[in-house]
Amino acid sequence: MIPQQIEGGVWKENLGKYLLDISKYVVTGVMITSLFKDLDDKIIIYICSFIISISALIVGLVLTNKKKKGN
Repeated sequence: MIPQQIEGGVWKENLGKYLLDISKYVVTGVMITSLFKDLDDKIIIYICSFIISISALIVGLVLTNKKKKGN
């Protein structure tokens, strides 16, 4: 038997950390690509990457948020 805390909490925390990393990688990838390559639709690429990055950041922060029970 797997305890409830391990079953429900660990995978959410790991998924949250994964999404935080994805958020950083998207921003880094777009910045590096724009430095080395002349992109035609820079505005569209920046807007899409910003939306993806912020979405992954918010979901990642929500999943890794630990609230203490009691005090």
